[in-house]
Amino acid sequence: MTAVPQEKAAQLDAIEESGWGQPYRFLQPHNVAFWVYVLGVGAGAITMLRVFGPGAQFYTPALAGGVVLFGLYLIPWLLLLRHHNRFTAQPAGLLATGFVWGGVAATFWIALPANAALLAIWAKIGGTSFAQDWGAGLTAPINEEFAKAIGLILLIGLAPRLVRSAYDGFIIGAFIGLGFQVFEDILYVYNGATQQYGVDQLGSSLRVFIVRGAAGIVSHALFSAIFCAGLMWVLGRTRGERNVVRGVLTMLMAMFFHFAWDDMGGVSNGGAWAGILPFLIAAVELTALFYVLRHAARHERTWIRELLTPELATGAVDPPLLDAVSGLRKDRKKYRRHLHSRRKANHRLEAASDLAQEIARANGAESPGVVHTRAELLRLQNKP
Repeated sequence: MTAVPQEKAAQLDAIEESGWGQPYRFLQPHNVAFWVYVLGVGAGAITMLRVFGPGAQFYTPALAGGVVLFGLYLIPWLLLLRHHNRFTAQPAGLLATGFVWGGVAATFWIALPANAALLAIWAKIGGTSFAQDWGAGLTAPINEEFAKAIGLILLIGLAPRLVRSAYDGFIIGAFIGLGFQVFEDILYVYNGATQQYGVDQLGSSLRVFIVRGAAGIVSHALFSAIFCAGLMWVLGRTRGERNVVRGVLTMLMAMFFHFAWDDMGGVSNGGAWAGILPFLIAAVELTALFYVLRHAARHERTWIRELLTPELATGAVDPPLLDAVSGLRKDRKKYRRHLHSRRKANHRLEAASDLAQEIARANGAESPGVVHTRAELLRLQNKP
C-alpha cells in the first residue's frame, strides 16, 4: 500500500509549516540577533564576575555548594522538559542558548540593575514599609518576565523556522526561566553566605537549596513557559494561531502569578491563612500551566498526525497508535489499556515520535533514518 496524494501533501505542508527537522546554527555573524545576544550574555557575564568576584575566594564553599546542589537540581527538570518536548523536539543547542540567556543575560544584565532601580522608586513613592511589603511583586513580574522574553525574541531571530508556535514558546520559555531560576538561586546562596559573614557556608547553602528548590517547582520556569506561550499567541507566527486577546491575558496571568508569589506576605497580611496560601497559589498555577500547555500544543498534535498519517499504509503506524501519539494524555492512557502493557505502549509511542522526527528531517523523503526508524516501529508493532 502507498499513501494517497492528499495525505502526502498534508505531510509536506506540516513539515513546511512546523519547521521540524530544521538544523540550528548559533554562530551567525551577519544576524543582528546574534550580536544582541552576545552583547547581553557578555554584559551579564561581566556583571556576574563583579558580583561574585570580590568575595569568591572567601565564599568558595558556599558558591561550590550552590553550583553542585542546583546542578543536581537541574537533572529532574531536564528530564521533565524532555518529556514535554516530545512534539517539537527542539534542538538541544537552541534550548541551551535560551537557558544561557535566562541565566546570564536576563538575570545579571537586565533584572539585577532594573530591580534595584525600580525598588528604589517604590520606596520613594510609597515609603520603606510599602516597598518591603509590595515592592518585589510590583517589580519582578515586569522586569524579569520581559527580560526573559527578550531571549525568546532573539531566538526567533536566530532560528525563525524553528520557533513558530505557542508550544515552541512554552518549551523555550521554560528553559529560559529555568536558567534564570538556577542562576538566581546560586546568587541567593552567595548572598546568604555573605549575610552570615561566611559562617557555616555549606549549611547555609543547603538551607537555601531546600527552600528555593521547593519554591522553584512553581517559579521562573512556570512563569516563563506561560508568558512566552502568550507572547507567541500575540505574534501569531503559525497560520491560524494568532490570538492577541488570549496572548495578552496569558502573559498577564504569568505576571500575576509572579506577583502573588513574590508578595505572598503582603497578600496574606499575616493572617491565619498565610500557611496554606503557598499551596493554594501553587495549585492554581499548576492548573493554569496544564491548561496553557494543552491549548499551546494543538498545532503540534495536528502536525504530528499529518506527518504520520501516510505511515498507516506501511503498517508502521495503526489507527490506535496514531490517535495516541497525536492526542492528549487521555488518548495515551487509552492506548496503554488497549495494549494491556504500559511498557509496550511507551516504546511504541516513543518510536512513533522518532519516526515523525526522521520524516521531518528528511523533508518527507525516504532517508536511511526514516527506513531504519520505520523498521524498528514495525518490529515493535509485530512483537507479541
